[in-house]
Amino acid sequence: MSARTSSWLRTAFYWVLAAEFFVGFATKFWPGPTFFGPAYAVKFVDWGFPPWFRFVVGVIELICAILLVIPSERSRFIGAAGLVFLLTAAVTTHLIDDAPLYEEVSAPIHLVLTAMAALANWPSDWKDLIRPQRDSSAAPSRVRGVEHSNR
Repeated sequence: MSARTSSWLRTAFYWVLAAEFFVGFATKFWPGPTFFGPAYAVKFVDWGFPPWFRFVVGVIELICAILLVIPSERSRFIGAAGLVFLLTAAVTTHLIDDAPLYEEVSAPIHLVLTAMAALANWPSDWKDLIRPQRDSSAAPSRVRGVEHSNR
């Protein structure tokens, strides 16, 4: 497999994963029943959370989905790591609650996929996550042969 093909497959993987979490975001904001069953306001109350908590989860899904499609290892790692934390809570919720089979299978599968994405984009040094990125297209110190001095 060529590097070009593997790059295309990797990008497609992130876009598909992000699309799935965008659907999750949209269904959390949907006021009535969804194609996943009853309204998420009802589901969250059944799980022991306040109904407004679905909005918090939906916004986290949206932000992490956006971070997954930005072609930067840093943003993809942050998005995937955020989803790993969110999905760990989802898996725990579904294990404690007697959820239908598709809910008990979906969250762990997505947890494994996002963990793989996080590991694939793991920074070589944790400081890379908090260090400001340098823009290579920033204005150079020399413009058209004129040097700038700090006198």
